[in-house]
Amino acid sequence: MVADNLKLDGKLAIITGAGRGLGRAMAVRLAGAGADIVAAARTVEQLEETAAEVRKLGRKCLVVPTDVSRSAAVNAMVAAAVKEFGKVDVLMNNAGAGEDAFGKTIDQISDEEWRRGIDLNLSSQFYGCRAVIPHMLKRKRGKIINVASGYGLRGGKHNYIYACSKGAVLQLTRSMALTYADYNIQTNCIVPGIFPHNERLMAFFKGGKFIPMGRGGQDADLGPLAIFLSSEASNHINGALIKIDGGGLAGGITPTGIAPRQTA
Repeated sequence: MVADNLKLDGKLAIITGAGRGLGRAMAVRLAGAGADIVAAARTVEQLEETAAEVRKLGRKCLVVPTDVSRSAAVNAMVAAAVKEFGKVDVLMNNAGAGEDAFGKTIDQISDEEWRRGIDLNLSSQFYGCRAVIPHMLKRKRGKIINVASGYGLRGGKHNYIYACSKGAVLQLTRSMALTYADYNIQTNCIVPGIFPHNERLMAFFKGGKFIPMGRGGQDADLGPLAIFLSSEASNHINGALIKIDGGGLAGGITPTGIAPRQTA
């Protein structure tokens, strides 16, 4: 019975940032649970690689090149999904990136850098929610899953744009959850800790040695949680902020993945 509730047969999931990393991992795992996928990102070649993996599992995958920082592009992405599949069951707002201005003092950050980071990490998720809601309201059902960051729950030295935008994603999640609960639409937020994807990040976070589990997250760690939040098993979970960080934030004082004492 529990396993049946986790099946996604017949569901359609839009996943932004699906070309690589966490987005690709979640797309493949949702497909493995039975969902068809709309894969959105900017790099077509990476999207096609994701689509190939999804299709190997016997599921359909529509590739939609999308710059999620542009509202018109996000609207077109959702319109393409509805045209192809007739519905949207799940929106996974995963696309985002670290800021160009990381490490700069606040007086060094330009207006352009601020707007670019906010648009990529926050406005993109707002655009996605706004685009799918009319379709979900018609069917009186849907799952919206936003992806934030542990930096949305704590500050970071010289980390303004990313921390501010990811913190705002938490509030977007809560407001969506309260507003649309009566329509059987659940909005929840995955809050990843350290998921290093290159040697530079591994070095910055000391290889994860300050995380209680002793390592950073791996892309495959996100898949089961994405399935759960997309499935009928999570029907009474709404407005939740679910941390997946190896226990990094559990202590409260020690920052996730880095030594508590930082130099300039």
